[in-house]
Amino acid sequence: MRKVLAAAALAGSVAVTGLAVAPAAQAATATTAGASIGNWGKFYSSNHKAYTFGKTWKQNGRLYTKWYGKEFSPKHGYVWFRYYSGGSWHKFSRGWNGSYSETWSKGGIQKLYTYTCWEGRFKYCGAPRRIY
Repeated sequence: MRKVLAAAALAGSVAVTGLAVAPAAQAATATTAGASIGNWGKFYSSNHKAYTFGKTWKQNGRLYTKWYGKEFSPKHGYVWFRYYSGGSWHKFSRGWNGSYSETWSKGGIQKLYTYTCWEGRFKYCGAPRRIY
């Protein structure tokens, strides 16, 4: 019983320490010019016939996203980006056939989500995922 309690106490102290350190480390990374926020994906359409993946980083006050789309059929894949900026939500999509990549950027983004659809802009859409 003591071993179980000791393990639980140790796990709890590690979790608390991890929570206290992680935001400080993120803040230090985010303020550096050209700081990488991270790689994301593979985010699939609901039928797994298309997916997207990419990388997001912040540089000179702008948020950059380089994304790649893959789908292997005569239909098209679509990636959606939904972001919160200037007190409201905005969204846009890009379509592709086969393989495609693109980079876009915008200043003032506070939150950024993405999801992937296949065969149409609103068909077979996967779950939205937060990437920033």
